Amino acid sequence: MSYKSITSILVIFMLAVTSCQDEFLTRTPTNAISANAALASVENMQLVLNGIHRGMFSQSQTIFPGGNTNIANDHWFVPQGDNLTGGIIHSANANNLGWRDNMQWNHHTVPTSLSNEIMWYHRYNIILHANLLINGIAESDFVGPEVQEILGQAYTYRAFAYLSLVQHFARGYLIGNPSSDPGVPLLFATEPPYTSKPRSTVQEIYDQIGLDLDAAITAFATGTGRTGSGASAKSQLNENVAHGLKARWALSKGDWAQAASSAVAARAGFPLMNEADWLSGFNSNSLSEVIWGSNVITTETTFFRSYFYLICNTFNGSQNRSNPKIADRRIVDAIPATDFRSKAFLPDAPNTNNSAANGKGGFANNTNPLYPTTVEWNAAIASIKAQYGITSGHNLHPYMSVKHLQQLPGTIEPDDIIYMRSAEMYLIEAEAEAMQGNIGPAQTALAALVDTRDTGFDETIYNTQQLLMDEIKFQRRVELWGEGFGYTDHIRWDEGIDHAADGGSGASQVLYQNAYQVEKPSLNNDWIFKIPQAEINANPNLGGSDQN
Repeated sequence: MSYKSITSILVIFMLAVTSCQDEFLTRTPTNAISANAALASVENMQLVLNGIHRGMFSQSQTIFPGGNTNIANDHWFVPQGDNLTGGIIHSANANNLGWRDNMQWNHHTVPTSLSNEIMWYHRYNIILHANLLINGIAESDFVGPEVQEILGQAYTYRAFAYLSLVQHFARGYLIGNPSSDPGVPLLFATEPPYTSKPRSTVQEIYDQIGLDLDAAITAFATGTGRTGSGASAKSQLNENVAHGLKARWALSKGDWAQAASSAVAARAGFPLMNEADWLSGFNSNSLSEVIWGSNVITTETTFFRSYFYLICNTFNGSQNRSNPKIADRRIVDAIPATDFRSKAFLPDAPNTNNSAANGKGGFANNTNPLYPTTVEWNAAIASIKAQYGITSGHNLHPYMSVKHLQQLPGTIEPDDIIYMRSAEMYLIEAEAEAMQGNIGPAQTALAALVDTRDTGFDETIYNTQQLLMDEIKFQRRVELWGEGFGYTDHIRWDEGIDHAADGGSGASQVLYQNAYQVEKPSLNNDWIFKIPQAEINANPNLGGSDQN
């Protein structure tokens, strides 16, 4: 794949969402097209914004020149956080789309890796188009609630993109020296030559994120609010999303008071799910506590490039048929029987895969006393597959996840991608209060969430900061399993990866290789993603010394 630099990708995408004539795209030189057409009317600006929404889940080659069909943007980036840190565990050797290489830390540590390149260019694509809208509105005479709504979303998108970039391509705020650590380039231009600055410091990027989120919240206050209803409406950003990003931003930099207050604001109006909804598959924005997610439309389906292809054990693709995704057995075994979330994992599922990484596939290797005969073994297999719509060609494995289930199980339909839930906001509030030493408020926030999941939960036993933090970490790993928070959690907590500790996670050391045990982020620079080599080669403001 080839790229010019982050500054070369604006106009083609902008035109793809504002023009309906393909020949206009192919006949007009990229560097000769003005952005004026996108800013000619409020309706055209809305089309640009719709393009950013669509770009969150489209295959990358539809977003910018040189994109690649193997990565469909946040279909990949969301589960990557748990793929890298061992929350999602591979049970067999399958490398479709490079997902095993990613798990083995052979992607983000390589300057020429596809996953790094796509993340870098997709996030800057968002920034470029947010800049187009922010600057265009500032220079126009457009006014009114519709304009403010577009402006609020543009600021929120820019903050989202910079937070994603600085958390992956720079040292963690709490474990480094943010005032001097190199962050990522700031970019504000919307006209050629789209000049970016050299790498700003981590602190400068964080400061800009804060400014953008405050500007977004101000704009949303006089905006229209989301238009439409249902799952598609939640593809739009709103004030709750801005508050939710502010809560994540503040948590990642240790601004505990801000994190707590923003988390409370973010979850307003998004009640927690009941048991039936929680166990329904996490496949739709329509779930009550989803604050933000991509509603994946059928005309833009990604099929085998989707989030559910990478994580869902009912998806009818080889990544899961041959390699059921399992959860860390140390976490699953610790979930109380009174907690309905235990039903999202199947610790007693038969291991039907003769190629399982642990070498224990097939009835001949069965040691589960629940299945002393092949009749009982086969009956268990049939029961699980019937209950969850798993096809006959799928393998099963102990501790496999059934948290993510397709709306049409056993198909290749991708379903929605959930980015933000109110449950996360309760956990942010609890952690932020605990880190301030506010034991009572932390207990209250934690109980507000966990009481709805576990009828036996007693928050009062977590009566010190350490006990609270241990429980909050456990609850995040259960509640948010597979939703991609493992990477940023490990960096914030400065925790390494150890699949061997405390009886073992269930991962295979032979399969996981160097990712089986990884030193904590403060001692291991491999936690920082490599900047794409193509960017360093093309960007005059970056050189070899800028590589992480």
